[in-house]
Amino acid sequence: MFGRSRLLLVALLALLLGACQTVQTTGAGAVGVQRQQMMMVSAQEVEQASALQYREVIEAARKAGKLDRDARQVARVRTIMNRLVPHTGAFRADAPRWAWEIHVLQSDDLNAWCMAGGKMAIYSGLIERLQLTDDEIAAVMGHEMAHALREHARERVSRSMATGMGVSIASAVLGVGGPGQDIMSSIARVTFELPHSRLHETEADRIGVELAARAGYDPRAAVTLWDKMATRSGAAPPQWLSTHPAHANRKRELTEAANRVMPLYVGARR
Repeated sequence: MFGRSRLLLVALLALLLGACQTVQTTGAGAVGVQRQQMMMVSAQEVEQASALQYREVIEAARKAGKLDRDARQVARVRTIMNRLVPHTGAFRADAPRWAWEIHVLQSDDLNAWCMAGGKMAIYSGLIERLQLTDDEIAAVMGHEMAHALREHARERVSRSMATGMGVSIASAVLGVGGPGQDIMSSIARVTFELPHSRLHETEADRIGVELAARAGYDPRAAVTLWDKMATRSGAAPPQWLSTHPAHANRKRELTEAANRVMPLYVGARR
C-alpha cells in the first residue's frame, strides 16, 4: 500500500509540474531584468480577477467619500502616469495598450499599488506626508507599474496555488480532503496583505528607475524617495517596503541603477 501511495504521489507531482509554464514576461531593458518565471495560472485569469477586485476597492472608496477628493492631486498623478505609460513598451510591446487607470485614495498610509493590467492607486498620505516631487511620484509609480509589467501578482498566485496543490496531493494520498483556491481572494491577499519578496522588489526598483528616466523624470529621485520613507518609518518600514534590504544597501543599488539609466534621462530631456 505504501509503495502504491508513493507511485500516486509521484504521478500527481508530475501533473503539478506539467501545469507550470516558464515565461519571459518582459524584455531586459537597460537595467537587465531577464529572469524567467514559473506560472500556473493564465495572465487572462489574473487580469480579470484584478479588474473585479479593483472595481470593488474603487467603489468602496467612492461610497466612503475617499476617492479622488483633490482634483489637482488627481490631475497631477494622471499626468505623470500618462508620461510613463508609453515607455512601458521598452519592456513589453503590449503594455502601452493596457487600460491603465489610477485613482488617489484618501488615507494617511504611505502606500501605492498597481494590479495586473495597469489598475493603480496611490494614497494621499504618501504624497502629502512626504511632500513628494513629481520625480519622486514617478519613482513610486514606476516601481508599482514594474510589478504589473513583470506579472509579479500572477507569479505569487501561481506559487500559492502550487503550494496548495502540493498540500492537496499529499492530503489525497493520505486520504484527507482539502479546499480549492479562489483566484480573486488570492489577488486581494497578494496586493493588500502580503509584502513582495526582495527579488520582486529589486526587479521593480530597477525597472521603475528606467521607466522614470525614459519619461524624463530624474531617476535619482528614487534615492531621495527612499530617504524620505526611511526617515518617516524609523526602524520599521511600511509594508510597501518591508522586504527591502538594509537602508545602505538599497541606496547603493538604487544609485547604481539610476547612474546606469542617466543617459536615457538626459536624452529624454533634450
